[in-house]
Amino acid sequence: MADIQQLSGIAAVIDRYDGFILDLWGVLHDGERAYPGVPDCLDRMNAAGKTICLLSNAPRRTGGVIAKLDGMGLGRDRYHHVMTSGEATYEALKRRDDPWHAALGRRLYHIGPERDVDVFEGLGYTVAATPEEADFVLNTGIVVFGETVEDYQPQLDACLAARLPMICANPDLIVMVGPQMVICAGTLAARYETMGGDVRQHGKPYAPVYDRCLSLMGLADKSRILAVGDSLRTDVAGANAAGLDVALVTAGIHQEELGGAAWGEAVDAANLRAIADAAGHVPTYALPSLRW
Repeated sequence: MADIQQLSGIAAVIDRYDGFILDLWGVLHDGERAYPGVPDCLDRMNAAGKTICLLSNAPRRTGGVIAKLDGMGLGRDRYHHVMTSGEATYEALKRRDDPWHAALGRRLYHIGPERDVDVFEGLGYTVAATPEEADFVLNTGIVVFGETVEDYQPQLDACLAARLPMICANPDLIVMVGPQMVICAGTLAARYETMGGDVRQHGKPYAPVYDRCLSLMGLADKSRILAVGDSLRTDVAGANAAGLDVALVTAGIHQEELGGAAWGEAVDAANLRAIADAAGHVPTYALPSLRW
């Protein structure tokens, strides 16, 4: 197998693409601050006339994500569109236009922090205090960074006993928060599935969220769009399935298995290829971080 082309920066391929779909956590920021070089890169991409759509598996609607980015110095002038798994969840709960969602009741049990309630607010759902009183469970992730799956096992057991279907508003398994690896809603959903629970997930790597991005961007030629993300399982898999080229940021969640590459450093080519092949999701390019 040929090596995956490693880029020193986006400038190397900027002329090949008209639009970019960019992941947030692990690419633009670490949950607390923008990564070095990101503001400059976005400015240069804009100056080159490129259309930028941010796509995040954040379990909240786009307004909250925009506000968080503003606080990191990544204002609305630096990108054109934004889509989140939380927004996709909100739309699914609002429309209920497929048999699975249409069959859900109106009483939900929420696993997740208060900051994520905008994914169902205003849609006429009742929040149940216990799984026994609910029709389904909405999983947006852990409440406190550092919690484990085992901390949520009693809730998952109760949801399964009540035979609740689960909506997962963030398919990510883990995310970087500063230097800390933190589990996401996807990890809880994976446990629930292994227990025999019925789960539907919204966001990357599932096709509908990419269709929404392409619609927002208004670019007809998918061969002229590059996705950038740090997860083989969601970012690369989703782009592969959507027929998009994709660059893997190697200093994100895979940094340890890729050799702990420091910012600006290429990774071992054979190791990169082996890890991508093992995952079954192969990126078009690898990139140390999002930089020009």
